[in-house]
Amino acid sequence: MNLRGQNKVDPSFNMSSMTDIVFLLLIFFMLTSTLVTVSAIDVLLPKAGGKTENSKSVAVTITSESMFYINKTKVEVGILESEILKNVGADKKKTIVIRGDKDVPYKNVMKVIDIANKNKLKMILAVKGN
Repeated sequence: MNLRGQNKVDPSFNMSSMTDIVFLLLIFFMLTSTLVTVSAIDVLLPKAGGKTENSKSVAVTITSESMFYINKTKVEVGILESEILKNVGADKKKTIVIRGDKDVPYKNVMKVIDIANKNKLKMILAVKGN
């Protein structure tokens, strides 16, 4: 007479379910990380109609005729730095939003970037979305 039980438990561990979970997590993180990256290639002028300005930013607009505007006020190139610093304020907590037309020469945009870098100001280069 056999008194041992018929059901035996297999002590080996099956790794296939664990690898499935790891691959699913890998795919999830790969997909979400590609969605987070920002494409900085498109440098077209954003449409300004109906947009409200943030009170913590100063807009520097450069037209295709190389004319500079700070918050819709025309500014000469010679006094551009002093006007930017006057609008930013002494605490320098405001951000400069650079809005350059798509036909603006690169050197004009670099003037504003150089002013911001020299004075350690935060800046954003505004582009048109898709």
